[in-house]
Amino acid sequence: MCRRMGSKMGRTLFEVYHCAEFQSLQDNFTVSGPGLAALEEAHAQGRGAIIVSGHFGQWEAIRAVMRARGMETGAVYRPQTNRHYQRRLLAGIEAGGKPILATGPIGTKALVQHVRNGGFIAILLDVNVKDGAMLPFLGHEAPTSLTAARLALKYNLPMVPAYGTRIGETGTIAVDFEEAIPHSDAETMTQTFNDSLSARILDKPDQWYWMLRRWHGRS
Repeated sequence: MCRRMGSKMGRTLFEVYHCAEFQSLQDNFTVSGPGLAALEEAHAQGRGAIIVSGHFGQWEAIRAVMRARGMETGAVYRPQTNRHYQRRLLAGIEAGGKPILATGPIGTKALVQHVRNGGFIAILLDVNVKDGAMLPFLGHEAPTSLTAARLALKYNLPMVPAYGTRIGETGTIAVDFEEAIPHSDAETMTQTFNDSLSARILDKPDQWYWMLRRWHGRS
């Protein structure tokens, strides 16, 4: 499983580095799921939307199919300390759709403005977040950001889990938009996402990036 995970993540990184070319390969993507209709409805109404996913499969395929349907989707990312990697990573994800917003106070302010103005954003919620809520993930409590759910509640936005799953070695990526998470409270909504991603990982464990140190306390 470790070898298969490494192979898939290496392929994913290469595709992110060359995201413009990757996005042009629309014939490689299949699209399904009820969440897409919720996103299309929000777009038609001029409302923003939040797509939540994780470091699973090829997450950039989600933004690729959204852009091809006229719904360009920005993303939130964590700046890297390695300058070479940071430059290549940022250039790649910017090619997949804008705006690209860094984590932190400045990025959060821009994120709020973007979704309030009817913009779409994709957030990977499976990272360790300082001072995040301790919520179960794969059966163990992990620091988890509530930002996506809080924004969805405050501005009445759909929060849609979506995944780009690799299908064997065919090159096909199945992009599935799950049902929008019902509005309730931030912790319940985020836990619903954690459970959704956990089910995907348990089904295809070699497609998740296990190197995230997901359960590393609050440090």
